[in-house]
Amino acid sequence: MNSLQEAKAIAKILDNRKGLNVRVIKIADISSLADYMVIATGNSSTHVKSLADYVEYEMDEQGVSVSHIEGHRSDTWILLDYVDVIVHVFNEESRQYYDLDRLWEDGEVIDISDIITE
Repeated sequence: MNSLQEAKAIAKILDNRKGLNVRVIKIADISSLADYMVIATGNSSTHVKSLADYVEYEMDEQGVSVSHIEGHRSDTWILLDYVDVIVHVFNEESRQYYDLDRLWEDGEVIDISDIITE
């Protein structure tokens, strides 16, 4: 599975669990952190945690293990690092505050309308 396929798989997993405003941004050309960033919003602290847990579980099932997790005890922002893909799951307030969508606006937003139901 290449990094784009990985990012799209994660986006679909988030969408399947009712993640809100799911976005995939290609950052490979502007950063050495990763190739793609996936951002999603949960509607409560429980939802944020369950979205992150479900991504980790489903990607493990597909043979892709998370390298590192930050904020798992947090109820506002959880980061999952898959080396080539970084996943951010926020609550609404934290997503607006950190505004990663604007911070990474120089990246290329990937069209995922064919794989999500929003």
